[in-house]
Amino acid sequence: MSVPRLVIAAAASGQGKTTVAVGVMAALTRAGRAVAAAKVGPDYIDPGYHALATGRPGRNLDPWLQGESLVAPLLAHGAVTPTPADLTVIEGVMGLFDGRLGTDGWASTAHVATLTSSPVVVVIDISSASRTVAATVHGLRMFDPNVHVVGVILNKAGSVRHADEVRRSVEQLGVPVLGVLPRDAGVSAPSRHLGLVPAAERPEAAAALDRLAEQTAEYVDLDALVEIASGAPDLDVEPWSPPASSSALLSPAALEGMPARRVAIAGGRAFTFRYAETEEMLRALGCEPVTFDPALDTALPAGTDGLYLGGGFPEVHATALSTNTRLLADVRDAVLSGVPTVAECAGLLYLTEAVDGSPLVGAVPTTAAMNPRLTLRYVTAIAPEDTLLGPAGTRVHGHEFHRTGTTPGQGERAAWLLDGSPEGWSLDPAGTGSPTLHASYLHTHWAGHPGLATRFAEAVHSGETRSRTALPTISPSAGFPDHHDAGHVSDPLEHHGDAETDPGLVDLAVNVRLTTPPTWLAQRLRDRIGDLAAYPDVRNARRALARRHAVGEDMVLPTSGAAEAFVLLARMTQAKRPVVVHPQFTEPEAALRRAGIVPERVELRADKGFVLSPADVPEDADLVIIGNPTNPTGVLHPRAALEQLRQPGRLLVVDEAFMDTVAGESDSLIASYMDGVLVLRSLTKTWGLAGLRAGYVIGAPDVVAGLARHQPHWSVSTLAATVMEATTTPAAQREAEAAVAETELWRAHLLRGLRHLGLAPVDSATSFVLVEVGAGVRETMRERGYALRRGDTFPGLGPTWVRIAVRDPHTIDGMLRELATVATSKERIA
Repeated sequence: MSVPRLVIAAAASGQGKTTVAVGVMAALTRAGRAVAAAKVGPDYIDPGYHALATGRPGRNLDPWLQGESLVAPLLAHGAVTPTPADLTVIEGVMGLFDGRLGTDGWASTAHVATLTSSPVVVVIDISSASRTVAATVHGLRMFDPNVHVVGVILNKAGSVRHADEVRRSVEQLGVPVLGVLPRDAGVSAPSRHLGLVPAAERPEAAAALDRLAEQTAEYVDLDALVEIASGAPDLDVEPWSPPASSSALLSPAALEGMPARRVAIAGGRAFTFRYAETEEMLRALGCEPVTFDPALDTALPAGTDGLYLGGGFPEVHATALSTNTRLLADVRDAVLSGVPTVAECAGLLYLTEAVDGSPLVGAVPTTAAMNPRLTLRYVTAIAPEDTLLGPAGTRVHGHEFHRTGTTPGQGERAAWLLDGSPEGWSLDPAGTGSPTLHASYLHTHWAGHPGLATRFAEAVHSGETRSRTALPTISPSAGFPDHHDAGHVSDPLEHHGDAETDPGLVDLAVNVRLTTPPTWLAQRLRDRIGDLAAYPDVRNARRALARRHAVGEDMVLPTSGAAEAFVLLARMTQAKRPVVVHPQFTEPEAALRRAGIVPERVELRADKGFVLSPADVPEDADLVIIGNPTNPTGVLHPRAALEQLRQPGRLLVVDEAFMDTVAGESDSLIASYMDGVLVLRSLTKTWGLAGLRAGYVIGAPDVVAGLARHQPHWSVSTLAATVMEATTTPAAQREAEAAVAETELWRAHLLRGLRHLGLAPVDSATSFVLVEVGAGVRETMRERGYALRRGDTFPGLGPTWVRIAVRDPHTIDGMLRELATVATSKERIA
């Protein structure tokens, strides 16, 4: 059969192979071509990006997992399923000739290219070389005569001259250069402990893919790639299809006219790893795969007869998963009652008693935790005795890919012997007489070992059908206390979000973006530990902050967090009519009151979106304090509106603690001329440093000098000063800009979710959202495992309001899942 195809490979890992391959897939798809995608090796993450780029399932080609004879048929299957493709783009793995260690390149990209007679285009990072690139290309061409390198794409060119030099040297070999991408072309996915972050976890992935497609179309000769793919020889194979079962129970005649048995398959952001052929095989065996999301769904699909829990990142989302107690109980009940269950890697973690202290299903008697060492290997596995997936002696090829470990590492009856060592659990929790639970770190490809699918499907068909009546959901009023007591707060002005948190709760009450400082910043702080014997010197910090904001050094005063600045202001001011605009951060008023000054309040109204009208402020107010963007409303007041508050004899104080969460900071009042204006900033929110206290003020020199006279000596520590210097560098500012872009996407996700529940959140410009949810909702959410910041301690708000910190979409989805059961009824919103 004709299968136009090409392989996109690389000289080594980290060359940009995935970025180029996904960019080519996306660009060709947007040009109107039907593109099939495949990945060499067992990788689950890259096929997720392939699927996003092409709109078709991502496939894997792996001689170790599937056997050499199946690689070409599986390639052909992907080329015609669900509809015929115009061409197939195969992304390689690691370097072109890198495969299973000790096997001379078995399962390498070159091995798959040879098995499928596919032409190879090599991606090479040229950022640190020029003519030497040609020598690398020459070596790749000549190393194995069975591998046909037909073109090169140069990545990360530093300049046109640099690219031309490399292009000339490569083309002198007779190898065409099919594209040159500059250093800033394309979009790279963020990484974590097992490689790239899956596409399903990145709400910005689709938008990033559009930009990547545009960049690729601009810099890569797509027509030449299509021509190369079209020149690939025909394949003398039949496309793979799920093999017919030899089991009498699963024969076509036996299945005809019988209702399909439902297999619940874990999906969502925490469970993104599974091969497309798994579901195809289950359908062929009379099963109905139904995906459920362990983070969002509160019950298994009605009528679940079997469970397949594949791979993913439950360790990353363990806290959010653990709050879905209704689903955890339903899964536990299903497993313990004997519903046939296969749990691979992440599925095993989900069934453990806890992961890193977060309680989960508890059906497998072990706990899991992150390890410093990555386990990544191909293994041979043998069933030590009869299990859910096969009789004793069943031999399969699989792979491990995890950075967690369980204690203990296996049960009395192991799931597998991995290269001779027992691992995993084979359990019969319901006492049926044969194992119904198979939990292991091992990943297998069922197309390569169809007996595993058959054995599981037989168990599913042999079991009793669970009721297809969905479990009752919790009513909106369930869980509310009889009396909606907001809880006693001795002084609302002194109450802050950290009082709402608890180690057992998902923290959406505190607005610190990171749980730990970035690695590079933490290292800078560690490097300064040896300097702590000396008294702090903040001159370099002041100089760095002045450069960052293009103001004079005499306009900058480093402080021990923004909170100290409010204390200094209260000590300095002689205001006769001070005004605080509420709702806002309560510390300014609290500091004034501690100094014996009782300010007037201007309370902005919810029905006007908490938007400021300058006329709301008394004309003779000589001290006006306002937040921008405002905590807790999230409202960003236009610079022009705040400028109207400036007038002779008045000091306008603007708390810009969250201005660094706003793209461009165009509404900041920081300028070279700041008479009558004082701006306060904080560095602790963006950089995960609430425990260090680092902030500063910027204003007219005389005002800054007045504050400094009230500041104790050495109030700003050496480490805080180090943060001020480190976070003002261009590299740090670029990282902060990236954080702003991510926050915008996450905030939009939160706002959409709240509106979907029928709520009316305040339009926010920062890293939190204010919303009125109803009396008692905050307390009930606390019972469900989520800490939300109470609103009633902010002047102008009441107990029906909560402030929700912007977090990653998976955490937010878990919160919305619980909020949906308690706050969607209009009658509950006061």
